[in-house]
Amino acid sequence: MKCKICLHGCNLSENADGFCGGRNNYGKVSALALDPIEKKPLRHFHAGSMILSIGSFGCNMRCGFCQNHHISMCKGDRPWSPYTYILPKQLAEKAAELVPQGNIGVAFTYNEPLIGFEYVLDCAKEIRKIGLKNVLVTNGMINAEPLAELLPFIDAMNIDLKGFTPEFYKKLHGDLDTVKNTIVTASKLCHVEVTTLIIPNENDSVEEITAIAKWLGSIDTELCAGSGNIPWHISRYFPNHEYSTPAAEVGKIHALAEVAREWLTNVYSGNC
Repeated sequence: MKCKICLHGCNLSENADGFCGGRNNYGKVSALALDPIEKKPLRHFHAGSMILSIGSFGCNMRCGFCQNHHISMCKGDRPWSPYTYILPKQLAEKAAELVPQGNIGVAFTYNEPLIGFEYVLDCAKEIRKIGLKNVLVTNGMINAEPLAELLPFIDAMNIDLKGFTPEFYKKLHGDLDTVKNTIVTASKLCHVEVTTLIIPNENDSVEEITAIAKWLGSIDTELCAGSGNIPWHISRYFPNHEYSTPAAEVGKIHALAEVAREWLTNVYSGNC
């Protein structure tokens, strides 16, 4: 069968993983932790609360600077990739147990959660049944049809916007228009915040930051928790995975954030 989750459209035989390495990972969990909601990062969604965060394996992009490459760039059947099985109802029970510790729900994060679309959808339905929240931390690389099916069960998203040129996205095996569509579509149905990792000499020009800020500021949304428009997290890059470029300068991050504030109400400097 042909996978319909993202633009790669892999032809899958039984038990195949696809380009993302995650289409055979239903219930495989590589990480489970109770995190502050601000760590997602979400600054305008239930600030001060905690959220049960869950991750699996694989990703449908190939970012050479990925900070979670040990799980995003591998499959869950390798001996150095330990995992446990957690079914949707079990996850909901665990989330409910943590409510006394400030938990508001579940965040699907760490690797790219949307490659496990069926698992995320099933879990999100169970979480909603018990009155808790569903959060996605995603690269936004999902086709319009599955996104529309999932969004009614999602309360908030942090979406990575890697850059603002088709060429940069092609280098990462992604697609800029797909991610832009995810941001626009999601912002009409749930709370959305956006994160961009600033990489020296890749996506750190004033012109590119200005273009992103203008575009984000043009999105008509009423669901950003009183923030005025979509909050934008401009995050500092550090060398990781295949990238040895020195870390972005703190001063540069703050300067780019100031540029963005000409167009956006809430801009945050991250990893500084």
